[in-house]
Amino acid sequence: MNPFPTPRSERPACLAASSRQGLGRLVAVAGGMKRRAGRIAAAPVEEVLEALGEGALLLDPGRGLARANDAAGRLLGWPGKPPRRGTGLAALLRRAARLDAAQRRRILACAAALQGAADAAECEAGGLILRFRRLASGQTLIVLAATAGDEQAPRDPLTGLANRRAFHTSLTAALARPGASPVLLLLDLDRFKHINDSLGHPVGDALLRLVAERLRGRLRAEDLLARIGGDEFAILLEHADGVAGLAERLVELLGRPYLVEGHLANIGVSIGIALAPTDAGDPETLLRRADLALYEAKAEGRRGFRFFRPDMDIRAQARRTLETDLRRAVALDQFTLHYQPQLDLASGRLVGFEALLRWAHPTRGMVSPGEFVPLAEEIGLIIPIGAWVLREACREALRWPEDITIAVNVSPLQFEDGPGLIRAVQGALAASGLPGCRLEIEITEGVLLHDRKETLETLHRLRAMGVHIAMDDFGTGYSSLSQLRSFPFDKIKIDRSFATQIEAEGGSGKALVRAITAIGASLGMTVTVEGVETDVQARFVDDSGGHQIQGYLVSRPIPPEFIRALLARHNPHPGGPPHAGGQPHTGELGKKSSLQDNLGSRA
Repeated sequence: MNPFPTPRSERPACLAASSRQGLGRLVAVAGGMKRRAGRIAAAPVEEVLEALGEGALLLDPGRGLARANDAAGRLLGWPGKPPRRGTGLAALLRRAARLDAAQRRRILACAAALQGAADAAECEAGGLILRFRRLASGQTLIVLAATAGDEQAPRDPLTGLANRRAFHTSLTAALARPGASPVLLLLDLDRFKHINDSLGHPVGDALLRLVAERLRGRLRAEDLLARIGGDEFAILLEHADGVAGLAERLVELLGRPYLVEGHLANIGVSIGIALAPTDAGDPETLLRRADLALYEAKAEGRRGFRFFRPDMDIRAQARRTLETDLRRAVALDQFTLHYQPQLDLASGRLVGFEALLRWAHPTRGMVSPGEFVPLAEEIGLIIPIGAWVLREACREALRWPEDITIAVNVSPLQFEDGPGLIRAVQGALAASGLPGCRLEIEITEGVLLHDRKETLETLHRLRAMGVHIAMDDFGTGYSSLSQLRSFPFDKIKIDRSFATQIEAEGGSGKALVRAITAIGASLGMTVTVEGVETDVQARFVDDSGGHQIQGYLVSRPIPPEFIRALLARHNPHPGGPPHAGGQPHTGELGKKSSLQDNLGSRA
């Protein structure tokens, strides 16, 4: 017996009149059908099936599927393609995402009544009314219709699973039972949004039905499964025995590839688990704590599961405080920019600066960007913060010599609203008067993984404004030559992690820096190595054909008031144009007694 029963809808007095008329037509056609060469004369039946307002199944004398209309598939919640002809009734019902085990048994019992003297039977299950009619030909006709109260029924219309309201009702009832110790699992699909956006919502819906089918196949009849959000599911278990093993199996199961409408889809799942009464005794707190565990599972790399721990509550409170402070910082203009210079190895001159965001918290002091930028992206504040960074960086850069550029990092979330990003860049350039050719937009490789067509359109619009485009942190994510060839980038910035490996014994840093530098040069791109801290690293970059370096060897990020002094020290006389990617490299740096002489003291 299911300990978490789903509330039933009230049964209507009768089916709609259109359903009865359609049923009469279908009985008349199906009853007069004859077999021809072992096959059913199908054409007139299919026409009537599709014209019928309700769902209809026609079973052959052996109770295998002969015909089914589209409405039947929608009402039952069949995932993917419809079942094959000849599929038995029990197998048909197992594929129905709308029905649980008890409801399937009720329908099979109703069908069994036709094996006796009865020619008709009727039953209700899962918010549906099913009317059975035994035909003279030995076939069985089943007409399905939603109950009158199905719109308010506690079922998710897409998957046929319990919805959030029904799940909350069952969770409340389970927690109220004396001595009960139910377990709550919250599941959130990883990368589902990418599938939905790239392949379309119909494919996304079909994928959700397949996920529901996989979950139902792994759970017991007494377990409650619900879809409680777009790509969120919940499971309620009677006890905690074996829950870790179940969670591990679900992560593996849902991580297998899916064939959806001719597309191969790969997703994953993250799971948060909370135990009652240990973690909480009321539904709201138990749900919140399972959600905290889910959040940690996602934060630690996804495709895994976590049990709730008390320290998660402490961190959640700290995060809420940080979010409040961050919103206040946006309103009160508490951000500032520091600037880190980029040095051209051929000339020894500074050629540009990268703008780096800083938050001067009134009580905590400087807050690390690694702590607040991910939160700003998560809650959407990165859009106004990013627009401010563009305005402020362009305004400051206008004060510098005309041959000095300014680089600004742009979040992938800003690229999701391409027109908004274009307006922000246009506004920053117009307000400051800075020429577009002095602005460099830095993007990470992940930007090209989502909405590729729209992203490329945005990049080309930026390029048309004279803005330069740089691929930042190259080599750390999904690097590929095809990405570099997809758009004519002006610059590649090699991630700092490779610079630190240059001097490491047996490290791969040297080979990777050489390889990426060669690729950049062959494509006519400037190559900048970040995180350079020693003479040895800088000389290796120079010998390998790299064009620019950025790191503590040149200078730490500095406030704007120190930039003029730094430029005066490094660029005392007007020089020629900075080194252009793809041009011959001079290698003159080795003639100096030391690179530090060329660079000057650190700021």
